[in-house]
Formats: sequence, structure tokens, C-alpha cells
Amino acid sequence: MGGAFRDNIGLMSENPFSRIEQDRERMLRSVEYLRSKSKILFLTTSNRWLGEKQDLPKSTMLANKMAEMLGDKVTVIDVTTLKVYPCEGNVSTGRGNTCGEKGALLDDKEKNPSGCHRCYASMNNPDDELWEISKPLLESDAVVFFGSVRWGQMNAFYQKLIERLTWLENRHSTLGESNVLANIDAGLIAVGHNLRGKEVVDAQKRFTDFLDSEHRVNFIGIGLLRRPRMRRMFRIRMRLRHFVRRLLRVDLLFFLDICDIVRP
Repeated sequence: MGGAFRDNIGLMSENPFSRIEQDRERMLRSVEYLRSKSKILFLTTSNRWLGEKQDLPKSTMLANKMAEMLGDKVTVIDVTTLKVYPCEGNVSTGRGNTCGEKGALLDDKEKNPSGCHRCYASMNNPDDELWEISKPLLESDAVVFFGSVRWGQMNAFYQKLIERLTWLENRHSTLGESNVLANIDAGLIAVGHNLRGKEVVDAQKRFTDFLDSEHRVNFIGIGLLRRPRMRRMFRIRMRLRHFVRRLLRVDLLFFLDICDIVRP
């Protein structure tokens, strides 16, 4: 991935107000880098109660805003709305490492036009919808994951998705086949106000060691808020903004748990 995107690794300091413009610039630099790509996939993994249509996760709001800035070249998929079964752990079975082997081919030209989708969980569960992700992913030249930090880890939908994509890495690193991800740039935008934000982003970045490619996955960690006093300020400010939003009926975009990075 290009340097402009690679350098956008930043975490919110304990004084969030001092970093708002810097984080906004990181986001804008990422958008500028992605402008050079022809087909981009945004995968949002943070969720809310389905009955609250107006309460979108902040990472999803940011994905939508960035997609708006980039235009028709971006496809946004809300992973939380798809039926994706858990990983079956086929990297460590009694028969050995069978993850991504040729026998796990998803034999469906509509769902698997590239012929690269090999996952036993997709074979064993006919209604599995991972193909809704793998199909556009393998057709893209850039993918960005959007998620949140919860209880010191990436959120559950993100984790389940990453585990289910193990076959993409395993067929190359273990089975010795070609790297189908070699020409796809990737990144992560993680937001939240939980503990271990920096450690979470660093852990995700280390996963790139599995890829033998010059286009290694690179990550952005933005919007980590830790101090309880700041969280109280955030709740007060959010209530005020919610009131103004309903009063004026305007579409306000929130980010960084405190102030706008992307201004309407």
C-alpha cells in the first residue's frame, strides 16, 4: 500500500481536542490515496439494534462519508446484515490443515466466479453468505474494514469475518499456492472508547506478516477515548447534538466520540 495510506496510523490521545484536526487530516489523506484506485470495497462490521434506524455506528457513518467523497468506485457492505457462519477451524483438524484446500471449492459460478472461494463452512451451510463479501473483495483493488473496539478487542462481527477469510491466507502461506490478495490494498479504521485501543490496532497490523506481498495490509486506528471525565463530556455533548439534530432536521456526522472530524 502507498505511503500516504501507510502513514495514517494514529490513536486518540487523552486530550481528544488536541488531535481532532490531525485525525481529520489522516482521514482526508486516506481518501486521497484511495482516489487512485478504480474499485474499492468498504466492509462495515460495527452494529446497533435494528429497530433504531437513525443510530448508526460511528465507523459506519465514516465509511458512508468517505464513500460519498470517493463516488461510484466504492461499494459499501454492512457485514452485520449478512448470514455468515462461524469459522470451523479447519486449519487444525484431525486430518491436518485443510483450510482453503481445493476440495473446499464453492462450486457455484454465480457466487464464486473467480473460482478462488474455498471454504468448508460455505460448503456445509448452503445459506452462508460469505460469498457476498469474497466475490466483490476479489474483484477490488482496495478494501477497507471499519469496526469498533469493544472490551479491549475488535468487535465480534469483525473477528468472525477475519476468521472466515483465513482460507485466503492459508492457501498461500501453507498450501504454497498463488497469493490472490497480492494486488489488493487493505486497511482498517477502528473507532471506540474502550481500553487497549493501540494494542488492538497493533495486533491487527501484525496479521500482515502472513502475507508475502509488497501490498501488505495497513491500518488506521482513530478515535480512542479513555478518561471517564471525557466520556461524561461525550454523553452530554451527544445529547445536545441529538436535540439539535431533531430540532433542525439536519444530517450531522459525528466522529471521534467528541467532535466532528468530517464536517457537514
